[in-house]
Amino acid sequence: MFRYFALFTMIATTALATPSERPGWVVHETEIAYSDLIKRLSTAVKAAKFGVVTQAGPTGAAQARGITIPGNRVIGVFNNIYAVRMLNASESAMIEAPIRFYITENPDGSAALSYKTPSHVFAPYAEDSDEVMVIAQELDAAFDAIARAALK
Repeated sequence: MFRYFALFTMIATTALATPSERPGWVVHETEIAYSDLIKRLSTAVKAAKFGVVTQAGPTGAAQARGITIPGNRVIGVFNNIYAVRMLNASESAMIEAPIRFYITENPDGSAALSYKTPSHVFAPYAEDSDEVMVIAQELDAAFDAIARAALK
């Protein structure tokens, strides 16, 4: 019985840990409260003239089921100007839009802001057109600016 409890604890701890740095990812640990970081990101997205296209997270649904988990929100962000340009460069690449920011709550209530860089996300489509990576690098700069604005 103890083995199963230890295994469950290890899996649960691993599943709820802040995303770690990995190839193509940017991870910003912050002291900003989870709900505040969501608001700051939304403000930064609008200021950059991008839009929040999607939002999803298991926290609210888990709570409705009587399960408490740390805050966890995926926020899809894009801009139609880039969408049209990307469609012209590679119709297949648009499956990757919107690019997602990931906000995860830490045990102390602070949050981390993570995302895959657009150049990492769109790299598999570079063979379709040189323009794919030109656009992706522009998006890298835009997503970096959005993240930095949210963290101020």
